[in-house]
Amino acid sequence: MAQQTPLYEQHTLCGARMVDFHGWMMPLHYGSQIDEHHAVRTDAGMFDVSHMTIVDLRGSRTREFLRYLLANDVAKLTKSGKALYSGMLNASGGVIDDLIVYYFTEDFFRLVVNSATREKDLSWITQHAEPFGIEITVRDDLSMIAVQGPNAQAKAATLFNDAQRQAVEGMKPFFGVQAGDLFIATTGYTGEAGYEIALPNEKAADFWRALVEAGVKPCGLGARDTLRLEAA
Repeated sequence: MAQQTPLYEQHTLCGARMVDFHGWMMPLHYGSQIDEHHAVRTDAGMFDVSHMTIVDLRGSRTREFLRYLLANDVAKLTKSGKALYSGMLNASGGVIDDLIVYYFTEDFFRLVVNSATREKDLSWITQHAEPFGIEITVRDDLSMIAVQGPNAQAKAATLFNDAQRQAVEGMKPFFGVQAGDLFIATTGYTGEAGYEIALPNEKAADFWRALVEAGVKPCGLGARDTLRLEAA
């Protein structure tokens, strides 16, 4: 049986057509994929990306471990919060998954991996982390919402407190910051500015509803794919 994200009920309330996406019930669209696509290009749209997996890695040899594990070199991550897109490779150099890695401190990095390869990813990471003494924490306690579009950051910021607004002020693309109970990153896949926001599962539904009230349009997998292809 397909799994549901903490936002499943919000999707049904918004009239989503739900489909099985790699073992997760996810919204394909909320009535019009075209309208959702254009909302992201001209204003602000949001996507539930809670089916993706956040993995926190801790230990004094974490950077060394990730230089071994990933194709792109994490040696270039020197500023706290900086993110890097990379492939995770098998022993033959084949790609297991593409992912985002965030650097926070020398003993704390974060990965965001795809749902389709979750179990394969976690098995590979766990298998190779042990010799490096890495502590692995899978953050199934967090949901993720991607808010994308030319007005996305301004509309999302209406939900932030003063400290959170200050934390993201002037933040460059491909950075992330923990601000209170929100992890806010300037990452995305649509070609537009925006935030990817991780927050506790129990707060996700209220945050989603508040974004709707702020004028952010719910968007499904269909618009995500056309936006991503158009931006490529």
